[in-house]
Amino acid sequence: MGFADQRFTVNLSILFTELPLLERPAAAAEAGFGAVELWWPWVDSPVPPRSDLDALRTAIEDAGVRLTGLNFYAGRLPGPDRGALSVPGEESDRFRANVEVAARFAESLGCRALNALYGNRVDGVDPAEQDALALENLVLAAREAHRIGAVLLVEALNRPESPHYPLVSAPAAIGVVDRVNAATGLDNARFLMDLYHLAMNGEDLPAVIDRFADRTGHAQIADSPGRGAPGTGSLPLEDLLDRLRKAGYDGRVGLEYKPGDRPSAEAFDWLPREAR
Repeated sequence: MGFADQRFTVNLSILFTELPLLERPAAAAEAGFGAVELWWPWVDSPVPPRSDLDALRTAIEDAGVRLTGLNFYAGRLPGPDRGALSVPGEESDRFRANVEVAARFAESLGCRALNALYGNRVDGVDPAEQDALALENLVLAAREAHRIGAVLLVEALNRPESPHYPLVSAPAAIGVVDRVNAATGLDNARFLMDLYHLAMNGEDLPAVIDRFADRTGHAQIADSPGRGAPGTGSLPLEDLLDRLRKAGYDGRVGLEYKPGDRPSAEAFDWLPREAR
């Protein structure tokens, strides 16, 4: 097996960001890829103007690529925020306002995976209160995802880069997945297994793969340290993805790494063009 046996999707919120948003789908296609994913592109607007949504939809369609994953509104990302759904007040309200908008946009492009970042702990707020709010909002998101035939993804991040984010291990994220599925009865919540974040947390990646592959709805990669392209760090990503595939995961693998000091189009030399 190897990289050539995987199916990849390019995250346009971390790659090709030297280009305007509407030019990125075509750039990914020009680089040889047929699938893309996105963080919520409008960080200040959970409900952007219809013209903005239509323009991005047209750019994706005209490029001939498929949208395979989309984040719900998550605050300022990149930036200090790590989601909105567990943050009481205005941010939770923004998340709720975004749920139907994001799901309808995903549905219009055949996207069947929606990622809901949990949100940072807030000083002065009881973590139990945040967790209760999170479950309420995740149930709302899971039901909307179910309406369009999508999975709801719950992601573990890494503690060094996200010290206020409570889900910094695979078991922590899986626990939330279980609570959402128990609350909805829909069984459409899944784990987003980002090997970079898990490596940064010092987790045993082969053990995580063996234990949680059947609960995984999406996988993402970057090398560690540095969050660069495969081969720029020390992770055996080719072997890990082979193991994940053998463990039963047959979905796409999101390329969510930084291109470094070169144009994004030059950051795929680790992957033969015919394998993209």
